[in-house]
Amino acid sequence: MSLDVEDLLKIVLLLVVVLIVLEIVGMVIDGIAWLLGPFRPLLGLIIVVLIVLWLLDRI
Repeated sequence: MSLDVEDLLKIVLLLVVVLIVLEIVGMVIDGIAWLLGPFRPLLGLIIVVLIVLWLLDRI
């Protein structure tokens, strides 16, 4: 099995695009986490409560 140079370049380009997207998503998540600050534990608790209520068919 052999790959053409163009195919390899497409694969590398795709990997670079994925890396850039992951960096942008990471920056957005860091920004949201910074804004939430002290409310992060409360947000986690709310998410857990919502999941439990959903599993118990209360929602």
